[in-house]
Amino acid sequence: MEKKIAVILGDGIGPEVTNQSIKVLNMIAKQYGHQFSYEYALMGAVAIDETGNPLPDETIAICKNSDAILFGAIGDPKYDNDPTAKVRPEQGLLKLRKELQLFANIRPVKTYPSLQHLSPLKAKHLENVDFVIFRELTGGIYFGAKSLSEDGTVAKDDCSYSVMEIERVAHLAFQYAQKRKQHLTLIDKANVLETSRLWRKVVQAIAKEYSDVQVDYLFVDNAAMQIILNPAQFDVVLTENLFGDILSDEASVLAGSLGLLPSASVGTTAALFEPIHGSYPQAKGKDIANPMGSILSTAMLLDHFGMQEEANSVRAAVDWCLNNGFVTKDIDTSNSYTTTAIGDMISEFIERHAKGEKHPIHERLHKSTII
Repeated sequence: MEKKIAVILGDGIGPEVTNQSIKVLNMIAKQYGHQFSYEYALMGAVAIDETGNPLPDETIAICKNSDAILFGAIGDPKYDNDPTAKVRPEQGLLKLRKELQLFANIRPVKTYPSLQHLSPLKAKHLENVDFVIFRELTGGIYFGAKSLSEDGTVAKDDCSYSVMEIERVAHLAFQYAQKRKQHLTLIDKANVLETSRLWRKVVQAIAKEYSDVQVDYLFVDNAAMQIILNPAQFDVVLTENLFGDILSDEASVLAGSLGLLPSASVGTTAALFEPIHGSYPQAKGKDIANPMGSILSTAMLLDHFGMQEEANSVRAAVDWCLNNGFVTKDIDTSNSYTTTAIGDMISEFIERHAKGEKHPIHERLHKSTII
């Protein structure tokens, strides 16, 4: 199979972690007989520095002409620390989502037994946690009309949703739930917000088309507590843009490291895959960033291509590394491996997995001993 992939390395550690994902994709292509071609594009602070625009028109064109987009990270301290900056890296990502109509953000949340000690929750609350958050991505308060009074004392951000915007992400979430545990939870604030009442009305109507899916409803404040008190209760979570942004970041700490979690943003014609972490500028160029979130995002990209066996091979490789303690500094400060070494280990595991080989109990691998 031949696929064209747009690559946006982005800012900070984005290039370092994304290069490991490309290494993994190249191994997948080699072992499973695929051909992946890459076209690189600019977005974020690096694009501002080079072109003055956080999202050049050329980048949009490259993305529209690709089968999928692999993205690193966005953000730079010189913009983050300047509240007066008129042009910001994040504007590029927001515009790209709008241009490509990437209306649904999909974030898997999974815990690993070997990393439970890193989570702020007790181990008993982390057992069997495996859920997915569907966040509507192109509507709501982030894209509503904004205003500031002439004297600078009153600001407004409008929150608006249409039935169509709710329906298209809701159908995706229901279809995903059908393939999992047939359980969907809508999170809103329908006791206060008119937009939330529309969300609930639309989802209740759509639920009739998916009789095999159990549906329940939580107000967002209660949902925030439940993610901490009993995260294993969730299967597929559906919510609007602002609530999804906050709750998915809250849920990300369950796994023990932001560097582990992948995401996908999908639309009618395009799909973008990225780790949920930021640009982490303090680690830029040090070869210490965790590439697993990016690599697991690559597994989601392979799922998008219909390459389930290949995607599962990537996930198995990540699990193997975690179970054997081959991790980066964010997970183990005293016995850690470089970004590059993790990418090499995962690629070599995939190579052996594809050939039907297993790693022996004792083996010298990239200057480390597996025991």
